[in-house]
Amino acid sequence: MPGVEGAGVVAETGEGVHGVAPGDCVAWLTNGHGSYAELIVLPASGVVPVPDAVDDETAAAVFVQGLSAHHFATVSHPVRPGDVALVHAAAGGVGMMLTQIIKARGGTVIGLVSRPEKVGYAADAGADHVLVSSGDAFVEPVRELTGGEGAHVVFDGAGATTFAASLQVLRTHGTLVFYGPLIGDVPTIAMNDIPRSTRLTYPVTEDHIRTPEELAARTAELFALVERGELVVRIGGRYPLAEAARAHADIESRTSTGKLLLFP
Repeated sequence: MPGVEGAGVVAETGEGVHGVAPGDCVAWLTNGHGSYAELIVLPASGVVPVPDAVDDETAAAVFVQGLSAHHFATVSHPVRPGDVALVHAAAGGVGMMLTQIIKARGGTVIGLVSRPEKVGYAADAGADHVLVSSGDAFVEPVRELTGGEGAHVVFDGAGATTFAASLQVLRTHGTLVFYGPLIGDVPTIAMNDIPRSTRLTYPVTEDHIRTPEELAARTAELFALVERGELVVRIGGRYPLAEAARAHADIESRTSTGKLLLFP
């Protein structure tokens, strides 16, 4: 979603503001749009400090997708050492960050990509296995890679087209973290269609950062991953703010990879 995140330097603060001062580098997440601007007015509770070791480009690029990936892998299904995770769209923005966070927590990643030219991006992010698949073609390969046991967790942002197949590759007591309704059709399913002894969750990132304290704590964990080199954000393009339309056109053409940044 355009215009909901950014990073920059505080120009001035209002009366009674504490914890942030002019000259501080901060990152933010808005409740709507508004970041396509040279100056933006934000509540102090909605900004977080950026550590000196994290550059402002990375801070802006990691924020929304990084917080989403962090939510999925630490709360929706807290990944443990030895967990096998299936990550849909592993060459996408969320997928590449999710893969890195899973690896940092000791998990094994099977990444799914839609085209052969995307394999390298998923592999560079740390995926242990990368499958080129569309629809439900990944079911048998995943079963083979897991010795017939299935994955401990599936992170599925592909919508209704892969929902049933994602359930099929879960092991007993496995978890389907399904965030596809945000970007695809909503599946319809009856309770008795869900495999026995599995879990299904629909995470929404806003529930991960309900208070300023939660936003600060989650973001600090995210930036710590960046500082340790365990989370690297791919910057796919840099554009002057006046050329925002060209950045949108590049996204729509699907010729871009990684995050695209606008500079005022």
